[in-house]
Amino acid sequence: MCFGFLGLQFAFGLQNANVSRIFQTLGANVDEIPALWIAAPFTGLLVQPLVGYWSDRTWGRFGRRRPYFMTGAVLAALALILMPLSPALWVAAVLLWLLDASINISMEPFRAFVGDQLPPSQRAAGYGQQSFFIGLGAVLSGLMPWLLERFGVSNHGMSANGHAVVTDTVRYSFLIGAAVMVAAVGWTVLRTREYSPAQRAGFARAAGEEVEDIGEGAPRGATTASPGVAAGSLLPTLAWLVAGSVLIAVVAHYQDRYKLDKQLYLLGAGALGWGLALLAWRTLRPRGMFGAIMADMHAMPRAMRRLVPVQMFSWVALFAMWLYTTAAVTQVHFHSSDPSSDAYNEGATWVSVLFGAYNGFAALAALAIPMVTRRIGLRATHSINLLIGAAGFFSITLIHDHYWLLASMVAVGIAWASILSLPYALLSDSVPSGKMGLYMGIFNFFIVIPQLLAASALGFVLKALFGGKPIMALTIGGACFVIAALFALRVPQPDSSE
Repeated sequence: MCFGFLGLQFAFGLQNANVSRIFQTLGANVDEIPALWIAAPFTGLLVQPLVGYWSDRTWGRFGRRRPYFMTGAVLAALALILMPLSPALWVAAVLLWLLDASINISMEPFRAFVGDQLPPSQRAAGYGQQSFFIGLGAVLSGLMPWLLERFGVSNHGMSANGHAVVTDTVRYSFLIGAAVMVAAVGWTVLRTREYSPAQRAGFARAAGEEVEDIGEGAPRGATTASPGVAAGSLLPTLAWLVAGSVLIAVVAHYQDRYKLDKQLYLLGAGALGWGLALLAWRTLRPRGMFGAIMADMHAMPRAMRRLVPVQMFSWVALFAMWLYTTAAVTQVHFHSSDPSSDAYNEGATWVSVLFGAYNGFAALAALAIPMVTRRIGLRATHSINLLIGAAGFFSITLIHDHYWLLASMVAVGIAWASILSLPYALLSDSVPSGKMGLYMGIFNFFIVIPQLLAASALGFVLKALFGGKPIMALTIGGACFVIAALFALRVPQPDSSE
């Protein structure tokens, strides 16, 4: 059931560790990287709830979630093959969009798959197994360029005519990643079965959930929006509209005077877009997909609301790491910012090793975390793990020997394992079975939105406050982990975990 996550994370790990490197090789400056990455979170924001909504309503000879698994895997493999061959920066940015969209097509149904197949008492273990395979896949992807170099594959980033090029170690790693993606996801598709709508309705009745008869016996909420959900006050809608409009106007008026980053337009556009969505929902009260998503967001369970700031701050920290670790380590520990130099490519390859290391430590931590939760509970465990991750981030700025950065990755890996499992365990009991896909998609908003915030504002903050030093992004990430740890203590805990 969870083996497909090996392929998903292999692809995701290659993306996180190497795409910034590819962008810099194709001529991007460090402060341009967040804008180029913006395609990834925007894609997730759109794709995840749509795929969740549609997969809740899918049933055919190939099942409910599995058609999405395979479709996403094939498209992601195509993007992995093409990205290192990009002839220009804009081509690589488009392929990042395709890669991230494809991974999301597979990943969101995989999250719902555990909820579909397992009873509440086993879901924490199920998400823990996902974390294990996520860690294993990321270890392999992180080590791949380093291993290929040890087997004699070239890691030189300079062509014969003196231009920077994507190294052979990266190109071959992406080809291997494409094969692993299709093989691992294909194994899950072929070796698992899914419960029919009638069977799931029976499980829902046994669990005390209300079931709506729609001909197949699907649980309530499989085809309609939540009934009777009030739209609430108009004030939040107006606040979002005003905030978005004001931010766009301020950036447009003062951009040249104060050298404001154009990426701040994205924050204003996001706030304005959300305000317009709320306005349309309030005034038109639409049915169908848009109405269902908006209504269920408005009526999200209390546990989910309390998890929002935890996820927001956690993923700002993670996105800061993925965006800036390559630039930080190559600049501070390998003393090079030139993508064509051997020192830079040695440092970038070492970052791949570090990313593989923290995922390896996460795989081990995923096996131990359930034992800790049984002693001190889900909330306390998650809070402590986030504080450990914060210590790992802070230590990167203090360590001068790049080999000792592996110690920092131990702490980051513990936090990563916790982020991949415990929020879902805290949430699982409060989500209706008939809307598992939709709610997992909505929950992923609070992974994607902080990525948008980081991509649009982090570069500006670094330039304005820290002289553009990429290492300071990791300090900001550590502070975000501390804040997330404090918010985690406010999340209600399922009775079964006490």
